[in-house]
Amino acid sequence: MKKSLVLAMAMALGVTASAYAANPFSDVPAGHWAYDSINKLAAAGVIEGYGDATFGGDKLMTRYEMAQIVAKAMAKGANVDKLAAEFADELDNLGVRVANLEKKADNVKITGQIRYEYADRGGDLEKSKGSVALNRLRTRLFINGAINDDWTYTGRLENNQKFDNNSGEDSDVKFNQAYVNGRVGGLAVVAGKAGIVLADGNLYDDTAEFVSASYGKDVKLTAYAGQPTGYDYDDFYGASLSGNVGKLALSAGYDAFKDSLATKATTVAAKGEDNNVWNVGAKYAFDKNVSLNAMYLNSDVDVADKYDTDGYVVGLDYKGAKAKVAGSWGLTAKYYDQGVGTFVAHTMKAGDWSAFANEGFKGYNVGASYTVAKNMVYSLDYFDLEGKESETDTQVIWSRLQITF
Repeated sequence: MKKSLVLAMAMALGVTASAYAANPFSDVPAGHWAYDSINKLAAAGVIEGYGDATFGGDKLMTRYEMAQIVAKAMAKGANVDKLAAEFADELDNLGVRVANLEKKADNVKITGQIRYEYADRGGDLEKSKGSVALNRLRTRLFINGAINDDWTYTGRLENNQKFDNNSGEDSDVKFNQAYVNGRVGGLAVVAGKAGIVLADGNLYDDTAEFVSASYGKDVKLTAYAGQPTGYDYDDFYGASLSGNVGKLALSAGYDAFKDSLATKATTVAAKGEDNNVWNVGAKYAFDKNVSLNAMYLNSDVDVADKYDTDGYVVGLDYKGAKAKVAGSWGLTAKYYDQGVGTFVAHTMKAGDWSAFANEGFKGYNVGASYTVAKNMVYSLDYFDLEGKESETDTQVIWSRLQITF
């Protein structure tokens, strides 16, 4: 590598003609075209030449020698990002942190979530299934990358470790989400395999492969289309509208689950081929601590009037545990009365809702949450549900410690 390459650094540092009177190198005469540049670099301590007081501009440099000069230029504030990237390994050996590479590393961040969950079941379902208790540790790692100023990428790794003998072996680590999030004009767009929540989670709260677009802030319109993951339908699509009127938040939505996997369908709703669901919801905040919410849902699934196909959910919330605020806490209570077709992948944590997919269910849930330390939240819930036709009942005590980092 020729010594003349270092002269570009003089431009990065800013050279003023005849800035320094004395040139320390005997082989760089005053009339040389690079005299002023070399003079400034020497005075700044960026270049030192050889022990015989010569610059040696006609000699080749080693990568290590060049890295030393780059490091000194960086210390003086020179913009030498390309050179820093080229000599990153040598600079690392010299103990120099390369600014532009650090900025690149900042584009990718890894965050995580660890959950320990335990649930003890009672009632008719417990008797029919045997002693089935949830006892697991779930770990999720999120890879978040900045694509540009408008778009980001997120990927998710997940592993479940099971501590009981009734729910199978530990799962493999799975890369189960990958999506981009960004803007196209005034639209907020999500595309890929990600989590999606429909009708506040009373209808669907799980991973799906989809594209969604949202427009607006105070009044928001959202539309999506894709494929639900792991359920009885090949396709789904829908739209929702939400907005606020003072302390009252209102929402309405339509979701269509299409192309039932008829030969594999496990529910009455799915065997009806299509399941189109309307919902309307409202939430009223009495103050910053207390809110009341309600939602009505109606499915048009064809069950020959044998089953109820509408439903409602009413909830009351007091305060709420905030992960970043140690000592914060909250209480919640909900009542459910949901018919066939009004739930496909319920957000209910461990309430055995899936056991009632062929008849609907009703019942209640009460819970409490407390932040024991920053980013460590403990939750305790009790569910009491029964089938709307069979009156088969289940009671669940569910607890969770969630750690985020």
